[in-house]
Amino acid sequence: MPKDTKAKRIGILLPSSNSVLEPLAAKTLTQPNMTFHFSRLGVIDITLAPNSLEQFTLEAQCNAGKLLCDADVDCVVWGGTSASWLGIQHDIDFCTLFTQETGVPAGSCVLEMNRLMTSNQVKTFGLVTPYTSDVQHKIIENYKILGFSCVSEQHYGGVLSNDYAAIPIERTEQMVRMVAEKGPDIILIMCTNMLGAAVAAPLEIETGIPIMDSASVALQAGSWLANRG
Repeated sequence: MPKDTKAKRIGILLPSSNSVLEPLAAKTLTQPNMTFHFSRLGVIDITLAPNSLEQFTLEAQCNAGKLLCDADVDCVVWGGTSASWLGIQHDIDFCTLFTQETGVPAGSCVLEMNRLMTSNQVKTFGLVTPYTSDVQHKIIENYKILGFSCVSEQHYGGVLSNDYAAIPIERTEQMVRMVAEKGPDIILIMCTNMLGAAVAAPLEIETGIPIMDSASVALQAGSWLANRG
């Protein structure tokens, strides 16, 4: 069957400890001719220690993502938010290298979040994450370099990535409401292993502030890339 007549196949490369993205994809209403397919990169903890940062080498990411090419995917999206603390250049380099080596378009949830923020002329944001204070500070500093000012933040303080999906929805709601008090232009739920999609829509209505959930954006990025092709 010619490639342009078959269903669009979206490859999502996700951290190995992520238990949120796949169930979210299964529940997400997409075009009837679109499917999601997954590969995993070994990620256990999130800290600024060298052994934790080394989980995200470009070589490891590309090798894990290349497995998706065996399924003849139309694009590959990095479904982790590591570039928020590693620096946005990391995702740019991954996408460039991956496409050079495979010919498959690549994207990431963080790149897509930043694109949407820029296109909507966002200046200030509130940040909700499950991370430790030093990781949170690094994210805020990286976004400051990009021209976005964090006016309020809440972080859970977790180290093990597998624990993030177990954060009670009520706690996530509380963190979102607290950052909303400062009236940012947008609120970012920055972790694709956090149950942010379930709270984003109702809290947008409650607070009157747009809320961007990174897990949802990862899937949207794949849809956008696949349709562009």
